[in-house]
Amino acid sequence: MILVLNGPNLNLLGSREPAVYGRETLEDLENACESWGADLGVTVTCRQSNHEGNLIEWIHEAAGAGFRAIVINPGALTHYSYALRDAISGQDLPVVEVHISNVDARESFRHVSVTAGVCRGKISGLGFVGYRLAMEYLVEVSNQN
Repeated sequence: MILVLNGPNLNLLGSREPAVYGRETLEDLENACESWGADLGVTVTCRQSNHEGNLIEWIHEAAGAGFRAIVINPGALTHYSYALRDAISGQDLPVVEVHISNVDARESFRHVSVTAGVCRGKISGLGFVGYRLAMEYLVEVSNQN
């Protein structure tokens, strides 16, 4: 099982800055993730919150709930949430950070990720496909263990 977490403002996909994030909605993304998971032979659970604490709690609970890996788009928390960073580093599941837009081609404050350093990898700028690539990698890693 893979847990897909989306952080603040990602509930506004489809209407928030469509030139940056596209016209597809969070529901479209979640449906795509579930479909890709089925193709990979894994169950995918998607959650979104605008609250840092919810994301942290879900990370803390993931292994005990039977998840084998986490895909996370922390949104703006990427750039300053040491609490989220500590939650990721304080557990044993492999995590891949994903960003829909190319954060390195945007405002300079988006160039720094405090969370990426405790993740297995970071995918940025590939749109929704980045989630699929993260899941493919995590399934591969899980099958090696």
